[in-house]
Amino acid sequence: MLKVLVAPLDWGIGHTTRCIPIVKELINQRCTVTIAATGAQKAVLLDEFPRLSFVEIPGFRVKYGKNRALTRLKIFFQIPKILIGIKRENWWLRRFIQQEGLDLVISDNRFGLYGRGVFSVFMTHQLAIRSSFGGVVDGWLRRMNYNFIRRFSVCWVPDVEGPDNLAGKLSHPARMPAVPVRYIGWLSRLGPVAPEGDLVDLLILLSGPEPQRTILERLLLAQLSGEMGKIVLVRGLPDGGVPAQAPAGVRVYDYLRANDLERLICRSRLIVTRSGYSTVMDLAQLGKRAIFVPTPGQPEQEYLGRYLEEKGLGISVDQRGLALKEAIQRADLLTHGHQWVGNDTLGHEIARVLTMARSAQSAAADLG
Repeated sequence: MLKVLVAPLDWGIGHTTRCIPIVKELINQRCTVTIAATGAQKAVLLDEFPRLSFVEIPGFRVKYGKNRALTRLKIFFQIPKILIGIKRENWWLRRFIQQEGLDLVISDNRFGLYGRGVFSVFMTHQLAIRSSFGGVVDGWLRRMNYNFIRRFSVCWVPDVEGPDNLAGKLSHPARMPAVPVRYIGWLSRLGPVAPEGDLVDLLILLSGPEPQRTILERLLLAQLSGEMGKIVLVRGLPDGGVPAQAPAGVRVYDYLRANDLERLICRSRLIVTRSGYSTVMDLAQLGKRAIFVPTPGQPEQEYLGRYLEEKGLGISVDQRGLALKEAIQRADLLTHGHQWVGNDTLGHEIARVLTMARSAQSAAADLG
């Protein structure tokens, strides 16, 4: 059996949850899987895969500001820290390979997880990284992005190639990196189920780095009212947190496992959430309408919010000046959400990569 390391980026839970179908497929194809994760990531994946092996990997712990401008500045000044973190995780991988041995590594947006003698897959939906500073900076970011990606054996893009794609120009740039790029379909740990129990009029799904997660939570809680019907809040805190000061009648969960979350979403009429790409894929899987509130200062989410609204898959509203009642009225005009059934591409692509990893190992053994 091939030994595979799966390592999601610790920049929001979305990178973690979208790796769940990948891990499941690797297990189905009889691989020995180790997961590199820490903190909230590890809590989520350990809950899904209690029998797998876990290893601690250095995290980036990127911090956001309290508004759009501060977030942009904070991220800019953290670039040296991020570059150092990339080198640190590359050193970490080299030591891990020496100590444990490895046939394949699948990295979700961790640029440092490549190495000589191991087949490596880099997964991202952002081939063309967006900034808030225009074309010159975007071009520089794309070149830097591609410079890292070319060090991997293959690049996976969790999207589809045709007009039904969900990430627009982020995943379909005019120029591609100098490695094989494979579109592996949308990744979601959720699946449609028949609604059971009382219908939920408004479901709030929170996620993402602090302090922006808490800022949006407080903003929404202050605007909830009984006339909005049955309301449920899922806070996106796998490790728990300070109890939310929710109005009477609002059901609050710190975190829900995949099975509980998919049942809740399927019986919800309208979703309020960030426009993080993993959440977008989950809602597309379940065909749900949404009010997207992009994280201020995160250009990727701002672009996705606008793009999805243009496609009629939801509406996008700025966090600053958010008027929830007005947003609900706008969302009620949407006829339906997206609908997706299955992903046959993932299993075939994993089988193909496993074959390539075996070939690479055999070639290395022959040379040795």
